[in-house]
Amino acid sequence: MKKYKTTIKCDACVAKVTPYLNESAGEGNWQVDLKNPQRVLTVHGEASEKAVKDALEKAGYKAEPLG
Repeated sequence: MKKYKTTIKCDACVAKVTPYLNESAGEGNWQVDLKNPQRVLTVHGEASEKAVKDALEKAGYKAEPLG
């Protein structure tokens, strides 16, 4: 499991990144905690940090690993 601080802000943002994250991390293998001020994205499975960051960048967002 990997966690990332993101620039995702709301449910509409989550909807926008969904197809990209489903492609890179797999459907059901990720979630965004919108209640956390850092908007933490949690990714389960084998998706690489680069794949996750690239997917978010394609959708117009950024992610930094929490560590």
